[in-house]
Amino acid sequence: MRFSVDAHTIGCHLTGNEVYIRNLLNEFVDLDRSNEFIAYVSKPEAPSHLARRVTTRWVSQNPYKRLAFDLPRRVREDAPELLHVQYTGPLFTNVPLVVSVHDVSYLELPECFTVYRREQLKLTVHRTVRKAAAILTPSEFSRRAILNHYDLDQDKVIVVPNAVSSQFRPMDRRVAANVLEKKFGLRGPFVLTVGDLQPRKNHLGLLKAFEEAVRAHPQLTHQLVFVGKETWYSKDLHRAVERSSIKGRVQFTGFIDDTDLVSFYAGCDLFVFPSFYEGFGLPILEAMACGRAVASSNTTAMPEVADGAGILFDPRSTSEMARAISDVLLDAELRQRLERLGTQRASLFSWEKAAERTLDVYAQVAGQHRKAQAAVPARAS
Repeated sequence: MRFSVDAHTIGCHLTGNEVYIRNLLNEFVDLDRSNEFIAYVSKPEAPSHLARRVTTRWVSQNPYKRLAFDLPRRVREDAPELLHVQYTGPLFTNVPLVVSVHDVSYLELPECFTVYRREQLKLTVHRTVRKAAAILTPSEFSRRAILNHYDLDQDKVIVVPNAVSSQFRPMDRRVAANVLEKKFGLRGPFVLTVGDLQPRKNHLGLLKAFEEAVRAHPQLTHQLVFVGKETWYSKDLHRAVERSSIKGRVQFTGFIDDTDLVSFYAGCDLFVFPSFYEGFGLPILEAMACGRAVASSNTTAMPEVADGAGILFDPRSTSEMARAISDVLLDAELRQRLERLGTQRASLFSWEKAAERTLDVYAQVAGQHRKAQAAVPARAS
């Protein structure tokens, strides 16, 4: 059989969406030698991120052209058993759709999106999930949220947890510190957060909490490092840093690739994930896989991911977050226990398991489609 995947996110620095589809495709070809996998890509560097057995076809970077023309044309030419997309499918397709909807934050936290982006997602995701033969989502929280907002057959919405790439693993802290100093000029202990600079990630809340923690505990010499792509919202965060009493202790790196990201995780004393809303929260697992203590929000899917291996706090409470930060940084025994528990927790997730479950869904959808076609009476000549 032949399966097609919209992989236009690869090379676009779209963080979680890119990580997700890249890892699935590479696991597919390791697990399944009998079927063919086609990835529709938009960036020249995308094929270098994929295994050789993944066939690549080019589609436009322009979403309107990709969805209205390129994907329908490619699907007609390639005649796959199905097409797998994230959030939004093409306007027209003659094969079954599998769609991954990682979260519905555009419905549940609309104030964190531009008006255009919010309305676009409302329209296109609604159309896509209504047409889809199967909807994949990474957590029970997201499954409940999808079913709450869309009138769907419950059996169509399937939980397939995300995972951690094998390159995220414990690394000697001194080696990591040397890499970070040489490449990024980062010296000394630091607290880390990872995520695009957007309001949903609650970077402003973390800035205030970190400021409160170091004010209450002057012996803390840590810096605060924001790793993530600059966005339309970045200027607000940068202005807040300039106004804060700790502006000399805050560093922005912009987007960095996974190779360098491992060094940041390995080099930090604490990873903090203060997001208001997540359908999964992949950076939590990445930090845990690198052997670092995690403090995370207690909302949406994040407790489901951390599951007792991290310190949880209310992301809307500056004092709770500040207390979580200072507790971990000042208590070496607590920090070491969290590091141990986190490593154990992260080991339970793998992209191989995620790919196996996704391939099961592909086979089910393809089988149902073939049965439906066979049941249609042939037209009279």
